[in-house]
Amino acid sequence: MGCRDMEKCEAAAKEIRGKTLNPHVYACHLDLASTKSVREFAERIKREEKRVDVLINNAGVMRCPAWKTEDGFDMQFGVNHLGHFLLTNLLLDKLKESAPSRVINLASLAHIVGKIDFEDLNWEKKKFDTKQAYCQSKLANVLFTRELAKRLQGSGVTVNAVHPGVVATELGRHTGMHQSQFSSSVLSPFFSLLVKNPELGAQPSVYLAVSEEMEGVTGQYYDVMTEKEPAPQALDEEAARRLWEVSSRLVGLEEEGQSSKSNPPAEEQNKAAQIDSMKTVRQNPEPAVSTEGL
Repeated sequence: MGCRDMEKCEAAAKEIRGKTLNPHVYACHLDLASTKSVREFAERIKREEKRVDVLINNAGVMRCPAWKTEDGFDMQFGVNHLGHFLLTNLLLDKLKESAPSRVINLASLAHIVGKIDFEDLNWEKKKFDTKQAYCQSKLANVLFTRELAKRLQGSGVTVNAVHPGVVATELGRHTGMHQSQFSSSVLSPFFSLLVKNPELGAQPSVYLAVSEEMEGVTGQYYDVMTEKEPAPQALDEEAARRLWEVSSRLVGLEEEGQSSKSNPPAEEQNKAAQIDSMKTVRQNPEPAVSTEGL
């Protein structure tokens, strides 16, 4: 279990060990708002674990203020997409060695109104819109899923995205839903009838991770446990390829040559430098704000 809040992580791991009598449940520090933390976590997994059979990219932040990650990225794009993008790439060799293996990316229905602004992914030029920033990050999750699935064809590693439904967690604490007396006292009871508890909310991820029906299924988008076609912009193959290349540069994979390991030959031949405007990362970013990792 990779989490940024180790107190919560240790408590959850202890509860799981107690309920399942499985002693092999471990709590590890992982802050997706820090590429340094992501790299340290990945190195630990590669060093200590013989296999990575399933990777569930579940952490996220929703509609927070205009915060920046430790590396200067927009918090929602940095955590929801770039952190998972880097982690997955760093563990690809281990996933391939463990094949058949699976990657599950937690997306959202919000991707349907998302738009990838390649000219200003980190909201440096335009007025910050926390809702659109979230939707952009969730669209990035689906595009990443489809592109990774294409690059891993024949490897034995499958990749799928899932919208788990509306779940009663602290993810929505920045939305203002419960910040007024009216919403807390009047709307909250109705809202509670429409959302799932965390246990039910985890079921779609578990289904994609272990179901025999999912064997060999890759590059798909699931609404809870039903396969559906994502929004048209999530089917844009050129946007998916471009986002991969942008993301590789931003997290430093391109310089290391790691992001090209899963590229098919045609992709190698067509590599193009399209994101010069994204090369500069802020030298003095605001302090990173931790995100929920459970």
